[in-house]
Amino acid sequence: MSASVSSIFDSCFMYPFKLNFVETEKVAIGHSVRSMDFSAGGHVWSIDCYPRGDEENESGEYVSIFLQHESKSEDAKAILEAFVMDKDGTLSSNNDSMGWRCFVKRSVVESLYVTNSSFIIVGAVKVVHDDPLDVPPSDIGNHLGLLLDCTDGSDVSFVIDGENFPAHRAVLAARSPVFKAQLLGSMADASMSSITLHDIAPATFKVMLRFMYTDACPADDELGDSSDEMFRHLLAAADRFAMDRLKLLCASKLWDNVSVDTVAATLIYAEKYNCPQLKKKCIGFIAEEKNFKKVVLTDGFFQLAHQFPSIIDELKLKVGA
Repeated sequence: MSASVSSIFDSCFMYPFKLNFVETEKVAIGHSVRSMDFSAGGHVWSIDCYPRGDEENESGEYVSIFLQHESKSEDAKAILEAFVMDKDGTLSSNNDSMGWRCFVKRSVVESLYVTNSSFIIVGAVKVVHDDPLDVPPSDIGNHLGLLLDCTDGSDVSFVIDGENFPAHRAVLAARSPVFKAQLLGSMADASMSSITLHDIAPATFKVMLRFMYTDACPADDELGDSSDEMFRHLLAAADRFAMDRLKLLCASKLWDNVSVDTVAATLIYAEKYNCPQLKKKCIGFIAEEKNFKKVVLTDGFFQLAHQFPSIIDELKLKVGA
């Protein structure tokens, strides 16, 4: 009869008992095989396995198993999950408790679980923390947002249509490979304290800049009736500055608000600014018969056909299918 201790797996201490079935016949009822002491959740524990049952199982018909708390100086709660290993090595019989007086019948062990005269019971211990340390949620976004607002330490500014946006090179470089090359590389902008940007609206840049510091997009209700328009412009900006997470967030927002009136315009942006995930969804939406008949009558569809005739060919194939 032998037992060995494994290491910690997934914050759970695993203890396998390997027992010789014939030898367990010699173990008196009420006598146990105890594991080595082990640490889990800041406490010391052991597991008692009674191969022929504890004192209250006088027939010796059942195997009993119990978790023991060895750290007597303080209270603790834990869950013992116990399993019997099948002959093919898989685990069966998953239960949650501090232990079982009638865990499994010996006759069942003999018929189903004994391999090479032995069987294995695995005990997994998870400690329940009644009073865990109260860790506040991450506030790095709030702190960086305040840094953006107060402009402390700003070392570059962007001018767009006469509006000035102070920023920090290191933050922008960390968030965008395009800004990294522009602000920290060999480009002329790396030595300039003020950079003028074109082809982006001040309102769009302001929202994008806030996202770069806080990793948060404004809610639809913060943008009023123009939320779709803003998220389309943000998608274009995200593509321009290689910000993939922002691009997919914008795509998700646009898809959530898609309708027969907006889908063509959204598809134009998805195609123009390299968002294949959104493009696929929009094409699937338009190709539905109930939507197609309405979408083709919109101004957006006319613009789509004019700018991207190849997409119309894709739609024809999908609708024809």
